[in-house]
Amino acid sequence: MKKILIAIDGPAGSGKSTTAKLIARKLGYIHLDTGAMYRSVTLKVLESRVNPADEEEVVRLAEEADIVFDNDNGLRVALDGEDVTEKIRSEEVTKNVSLVSSYPGVRKVMVDKQREIGSQKGCVVDGRDIGTVVFPNADLKFFMIADVMERARRRQAELSESGTELPIVKVVHDLKDRDMKDSTRETSPLKKAEDAIEIDTTNLTIEEQVAKILTFVDDLLMMVQEPVVGRRYQEGSVLNRQGKDRK
Repeated sequence: MKKILIAIDGPAGSGKSTTAKLIARKLGYIHLDTGAMYRSVTLKVLESRVNPADEEEVVRLAEEADIVFDNDNGLRVALDGEDVTEKIRSEEVTKNVSLVSSYPGVRKVMVDKQREIGSQKGCVVDGRDIGTVVFPNADLKFFMIADVMERARRRQAELSESGTELPIVKVVHDLKDRDMKDSTRETSPLKKAEDAIEIDTTNLTIEEQVAKILTFVDDLLMMVQEPVVGRRYQEGSVLNRQGKDRK
């Protein structure tokens, strides 16, 4: 069966990482969470007691970082041989990842690694610049959005699970600040690719998000005369209705 490369971009809390992980699992593909890579570098910077504003030192640490994904055990992330899956989701990492990921040198190192992993296809990649910079020729591109209050509720729940309690007002403020930084940075800003399919997840469950994207995958594989990846998740040919989904 033909394997394709799927790019999923969007702001924090839009549901892209969880959706990408489940899609990869259903398709038997590799899931590459690029945000986890930048978070891993940020964690390395913080644990090395390097000032995140010291661009030269941050880039050096990014070059040294050994980041490994284990897709066989629920997408675990290892940094320099240590499982950091939970540690990279800390509030301290979240506060500094925008700055660390804004450095051109850091992005070059990470993009090179991302392209190496995704070059074999059969991969679902999520991030903020996947469809525009990392894999501009991806077979399918999606850009996921959601109302900021819904994104804040999701982020708040995620933090609560890791033992951090923050008021919703603080979470909304942090998300808006992150959006501004990500969308205005000079190198690889958060931006929807012209040929990306936009999906508003505000009122969608994770299952509905996954089903929607898998229908596009089904239709694409049918167009190239490949076996369907699974059952028809929704009625009708979604690719023929792309104009209604794009904004």
